[in-house]
Amino acid sequence: MFLKEYISDIAGAVGSLLKGMRRTGWYFLHREEAITQQYPDNRDNMGLPERFRGEVVMPHNEQNEHRCTGCTACELACPNGTIKVVTKFEVNAEGKRKKAVDRFIYHLELCTMCNLCIEACPTDAIKMAQNFEHSVYDRSRLTKILNRPESRLQEGVE
Repeated sequence: MFLKEYISDIAGAVGSLLKGMRRTGWYFLHREEAITQQYPDNRDNMGLPERFRGEVVMPHNEQNEHRCTGCTACELACPNGTIKVVTKFEVNAEGKRKKAVDRFIYHLELCTMCNLCIEACPTDAIKMAQNFEHSVYDRSRLTKILNRPESRLQEGVE
């Protein structure tokens, strides 16, 4: 009984090995249908899926304006504290105090790319970019300030 199961297990393993080797041999003989990308040689024409999540970015327009109102919805939605929104109060032309973003701090080393912050943002101020090369020698370089210096809120965004 034991010997029969042992031989059956070996036969199954050899069959599985041959099945994998047959697939490998087919790709070896049909090189024009290769599915492996030769990274990093193909950086210029590398195709990433549209839904790839690389890192959080805050787009700015030509006038250095962003859409972030400082509501901190993204900060609250983040499961591990990757985002910290530091706000300040500015006085507008009518003399009213209005909340504005001072610094939008993003800790890339903590981010799990879960996309919850993007979904929570009511003004679509942040999005996921397709950047994926984040290797650095100094971990502090993975902490990023997403809003540019002297940037301001885009007109009409509330």
